[in-house]
Amino acid sequence: MASGETILIRNIDQLITCEPELYGSSDPDAPALGIIADASVLITGGEITWAGPSADLDPARADGAAGAHRTLDASGMVALPGLVDCHTHAVFYGTREREYEMRMRGVPYMEIARRGGGIVSTVSSLRSASLDELVEASLPRLSDMLGQGTTTVEIKSGYGLDLENEIKQLEAIRRVGEATPLDVVPTFLGAHEFPPEFTGDRRGYVDLVINEMLPAVSERCLAEFCDVFCEEGVFTAAESREILLAARGHGLKPKIHADEFVDSGGALVAGEVGAVSAEHLYAASREGLEAMREAGTVAVLLPGVSIGLGKCEFADARSMIDMGLDVAVGTDFNPGSSMTNSLPLMSSLACSYMRLTPEEAILGLTLRAARAICRESSVGSIRPGKQGDVVLLDIPDFRYIPYHFGGSLVNKVIKKGAVVRDS
Repeated sequence: MASGETILIRNIDQLITCEPELYGSSDPDAPALGIIADASVLITGGEITWAGPSADLDPARADGAAGAHRTLDASGMVALPGLVDCHTHAVFYGTREREYEMRMRGVPYMEIARRGGGIVSTVSSLRSASLDELVEASLPRLSDMLGQGTTTVEIKSGYGLDLENEIKQLEAIRRVGEATPLDVVPTFLGAHEFPPEFTGDRRGYVDLVINEMLPAVSERCLAEFCDVFCEEGVFTAAESREILLAARGHGLKPKIHADEFVDSGGALVAGEVGAVSAEHLYAASREGLEAMREAGTVAVLLPGVSIGLGKCEFADARSMIDMGLDVAVGTDFNPGSSMTNSLPLMSSLACSYMRLTPEEAILGLTLRAARAICRESSVGSIRPGKQGDVVLLDIPDFRYIPYHFGGSLVNKVIKKGAVVRDS
């Protein structure tokens, strides 16, 4: 179905708009979700042109849409905006299940990295792959994400760690985006780790990122954001600040992997440079979180990492929300620490282990995730003028999403007015 056509979704039991100011909410326990009972959504030319109670839809408009194009009966279903995965590394080559076994035997993540595993292991695999091989390996992963209800995804580089291979990975991200219905948002993460050839020469690699990689990425328009892994044993706060300020000079918006294992000052850097988002934040200081709040930086939490690393500790989401931070939830889909592409599963983990409410978790997968990648004007909620991205779920209530962990609940996925996945 082409995006220029019209699609009418009728008889939706529960429409999650994430637009309470526009629609109010039929559920007083979830006011921020803007829930409409017995709702309809009209999509024309790939955009939402009407949403509201079915009883308020003009009959002539409904009959015209139904007669000219396609009508979907969503009786017994919940509809919500297409999910937004705002932190992934989904374009990679090779897997690391043996490292997972090592972790389960008690070897710490950073020790595995010191033995030549971790990020550097995936770097070696990616460098050995051709561009075509990289694209071919990555496309099925995005197809799986679509089947879980994800319609917009951010994908980072960071497995090349030299000019040639960072460009190759970003080119692969672009090609994957052209070959899939999902909207793909590219992020340059050349400062993900220090490659083996720069062992003992931190300054040399920082200079390479700033003086060669950033200009090349910017000139080729291969990324919208620049990210840095600010963490003990990786990039210091000072190095991260320098790289992100240089990235801003090349027109790239700053993001940061911050304080995943220890308080490395990453959250403070996020506030100082006005980062769009800071991600992980398990060990972020109160001072750093306050700096993020003042800068309007979105906190992106990644509960799959704790599960993948066999940890029982999670970021303090409740404190972040209580202090006024926007909290988004992502998969951090990557071959090392979070080998999952399921945002619904992340909502379960966020509720059970981070103490988010189901309402907060759904917002974290939709509108707040869209803010973390500067897409809140086009995706993440259901309102006229936004993209026609809608997910239909065979469930009785939105709370069922985190409640039922594992498996697929998706009936249909609609992207820009086209049914791109139909169970």
